[in-house]
Order: sequence, then C-alpha cells, then structure tokens
Amino acid sequence: MKEKLLQQTKREYSVRKRLIAVMVEGMLFLVILPLAIIYLSSLLDTRLSLPSLTDGKVHLLIGWLLITAGFLFAAWAIYVQFTIGRGTPAPVMATQKLIVERPYNYCRNPMALGTIVFYLGMALTIGSVAAIGLVIIGAVVLLTYIKAVEEKEMELRFGDSYHKYREHTPFLIPRLWERETNAE
Repeated sequence: MKEKLLQQTKREYSVRKRLIAVMVEGMLFLVILPLAIIYLSSLLDTRLSLPSLTDGKVHLLIGWLLITAGFLFAAWAIYVQFTIGRGTPAPVMATQKLIVERPYNYCRNPMALGTIVFYLGMALTIGSVAAIGLVIIGAVVLLTYIKAVEEKEMELRFGDSYHKYREHTPFLIPRLWERETNAE
C-alpha cells in the first residue's frame, strides 16, 4: 500500500491537467459546497428552531471580512502549491516538492485554515447557527484527515526534511513572525 501511494504521489502532471483539477476543485469548494451548506443549514435552523444571527449588520461585516481573508489565504496556498510545488490540493495530484515558503512557513496547512475561515465567514454572513455547526464539524473531519493521512504521507515522501519542517512550523494556527534559527 505504501509503495502504491508513493508511486502515485511521484507522478508529475502537466500544467494543463493541474489547471483543470484546480478549476474542478474550485467549483466544488466555491459553489457546490457553499450551496449545500446554505441549503442544509436552512433546513436544520427551521427544523431545530435555531435562532438567527442576523440582528444588526455586524455579522455581515465580520462574515465578509472572514470570507475575503479566508479566500485570499487559501488561494495563496493553492497558487504556491501549483507553482512552486508543481501539484494541486487534490491528493492524486500531490506536490512534487516540499513547500516551506510563505504561506507554508506560517503554518503547515494554510489552505485548510483559509478554507475554514472562508466557510465560517459564509456561515456568519447568512446568520445561521446550523451553518456554523456544519462548518465546525467539517473542520474537525478535515483536520483529522490531515493528521491521520496527509501527514503520514508527507513523512513517507519527504522524510527528514518534513520532520524538520514539522518541528518548526505550527499545524494550523499561524505563527505570524519569522523564526530566527542558527541551524540554517
């Protein structure tokens, strides 16, 4: 199983194939999943008689700030994966290089962080308690997958380089300052 995984991740795809994959993933994460969250949260809010968070306009301001910040951070991470790493967010089109440059020097999972912030902003914007709950559940599932699967795969692929990176870079909560190291 490990050998098959390693063989799959070493395959480098053309720019065209990677671009198509990123566009399909974009449709899924920017259109289909948000519509599903809006629909499901509406049903849950009604069925469970949950309160609305739409009093005043503060939820809209905070929501749109989070949507913008999350989108930009995730897009930056994807761009770096695509250009420097020569891969995509899709595990089947894995990066060909361990990325330690910005934004990956702030935290090991900037794309996940940006995505979670984006969806939390969306949930606040629509003012749905159920949407916030769905986003939190989705975040827990995503982060569990990253810890259980992706980090093991990165260890197999990049060995000591990944171990050093992992020691000096937080998992999700960014370190917004540059770490000074004498080892380099």
